[in-house]
Amino acid sequence: HLSIEITDTLANGCRADCEAARRLAKRLFHLEGFKRCDVARHLGKNNDFSQLVASEYLSFFDLSGLSLDRALRMFLKAFPLMGETQERERVLVHFSKRFCHCNPQMASSEDGAHTLTCALMLLNTDLHGHNIGKKMSCTQFIGNLDGLNNGKDFPKELLKVLYNSIKNEKLEWAMEEEELRKSLSELVEEQCEGGTKRVARVTDGHNPFIAIPILLNAVTYKHGVLSRKSHADMDGKRTPRGRRGWKKFYAVLKGMILYLQKDEYKPDADLSEADLKNAVRIHHALATRATDYSKRPNVLKLKTSDWRVFLLQAPSEEEMMSWIFRINLVAALFSAPAFPAAIGSMKKFCRPLLPSSGTRLKQEEQLLSHESKLQQMSQELEEHRKSPPSPDPKSRAWEEYRIKEHYLTYEKGRYESYMGLLQAKLRAETDDLEKIEASVMLATGAEVPRAGGALLRKTQSSPSIKQSLATATHSCLA
Repeated sequence: HLSIEITDTLANGCRADCEAARRLAKRLFHLEGFKRCDVARHLGKNNDFSQLVASEYLSFFDLSGLSLDRALRMFLKAFPLMGETQERERVLVHFSKRFCHCNPQMASSEDGAHTLTCALMLLNTDLHGHNIGKKMSCTQFIGNLDGLNNGKDFPKELLKVLYNSIKNEKLEWAMEEEELRKSLSELVEEQCEGGTKRVARVTDGHNPFIAIPILLNAVTYKHGVLSRKSHADMDGKRTPRGRRGWKKFYAVLKGMILYLQKDEYKPDADLSEADLKNAVRIHHALATRATDYSKRPNVLKLKTSDWRVFLLQAPSEEEMMSWIFRINLVAALFSAPAFPAAIGSMKKFCRPLLPSSGTRLKQEEQLLSHESKLQQMSQELEEHRKSPPSPDPKSRAWEEYRIKEHYLTYEKGRYESYMGLLQAKLRAETDDLEKIEASVMLATGAEVPRAGGALLRKTQSSPSIKQSLATATHSCLA
């Protein structure tokens, strides 16, 4: 209803743009003709006018004298932060700018404030979301932010205060049930395949930023017996000897989660605490043949987004190939784009944040996103190799160089694998996993490619992925 007004003002130059943006921002802030769930859509677009609107909208917030966590709590109660990852990130950039403007005495820059803001959002998800596994400790939170304050460290006391604030009181989202029911597809009941059974999705309405829900009607892509060995914990640190033993599970790849259950899979059975504890999220994960492990046959290596490493033994080579294919295909189809880095210069290399949310991109757009990341990683790897430090294995500079090269090489291979699988999926022109597997096997032969983008032969569980392709793209706000 503002399209005519905006079009007219855009034609009259910057002054008219600012006036129109100011009027729109005022109406959005006071909810004059708008609902809360409309606000983020107007603030997060990637164009000059939307940025003007966002800047004017933030001017209504007086954040002077507030700590970052208190300012963020005030801001998040104004409207639901919805939209794609990039859109939400743009809104948070405007918040960070406003916070620094209201608090010029802060030692941190706008980039530093933005990094901290994103870190608090992620911490909130880790501590209070539907997370599986161990919660982030204060030490880990501080370590993750090393060197991210314009190349320097944030004050540790500040980070401890922020950590405890989020731990003791989770961030609350603006929540208007009726509005969100109309605007978030996660809250709408959908028919399962066959149209006879209706189930509602489980969502975490308090934090739609980056967590994903455990969907009651998530599609099961594969299930079968697997033995698991923990090889490396978070950040690739070797698992202590006492926790490395092999254990047999009934594995279920359901949605973007690999459940490792002690009892045989029953579609309608509730998950136990042990099932949740052993579960592994596979967003941004990569499964490959464990070529460097020879003690057991048919072993695949699964590396997760936080660089944990698991060895998984299948009953046969066919099953191993099938698990590699299905894990990587799900990760390629549904992993949301990596969270943009807020800082350009760092004294210490840090991996970027990888959202656990499902992508909202269409398959063709997802493929373009992977292609873009592959090109970026290839260019960064090429530039990285042009200026190696003196090869002293004991020097910190050489260790940093080695770690970054390992990361870039791995990411390059991961995106190559994702691209190959998505291209095969699109060429097959079907959502039937059996047919996609058959087409990939014809194209690649019986061998599993080194990058893990494999595949393969007939396997025991072969659901259609049509339903999940239609629904998972709408499930990133949880």
